[in-house]
Amino acid sequence: MRKLVYHVAITADGCIAREDHSFDFFVMEGDHAADYLTSLAGYGAVVMGRRTYDVGLKVGVTDPYPTLETYVFSRTLKESPNPRVKIIAEDAVGAIRKLKAQEGKPMYLAGGGDFAAMLLAEGLVDEVLFKLNPVLLGGGIPVVSRLAAPVNLDLVSTKVYRNGVVLLQYEVRPSGKAAGSA
Repeated sequence: MRKLVYHVAITADGCIAREDHSFDFFVMEGDHAADYLTSLAGYGAVVMGRRTYDVGLKVGVTDPYPTLETYVFSRTLKESPNPRVKIIAEDAVGAIRKLKAQEGKPMYLAGGGDFAAMLLAEGLVDEVLFKLNPVLLGGGIPVVSRLAAPVNLDLVSTKVYRNGVVLLQYEVRPSGKAAGSA
């Protein structure tokens, strides 16, 4: 069974982008960037919503992760602009369950917000990696939109970079399980 890992850059106040979906305020240089690129080899697939995919499309990138199986979940995108990118229009939760049931490397949940909130609420996300950037945005797209119930996380590891970025790795605690219980 494959893990689904929500691997995302966030601001210190929990945003993944401005309201207009721009993200030029993130720290782009330093060891954390190289570590991120290296970490991509640990994934076998990437899943994302339409709004995340649109970021690349706006600049002509139709296959943002050419070394990974790529799945875009969209009810409005009818045809993939790239034969390697699979569009899934119906039952995102069921599709993710099927992908997770396969053997293989973990899957990377790119982007976030509404799509991440839905998958977290359904108990489909196994791990969360936050690249916490030393910036306050004061508003924007939250790392997850509204959740009906809290999603508890157990800290696995931290890594502090010289440029102030902090990598926080969490396992998602199954609902109903108390902290520290086996």
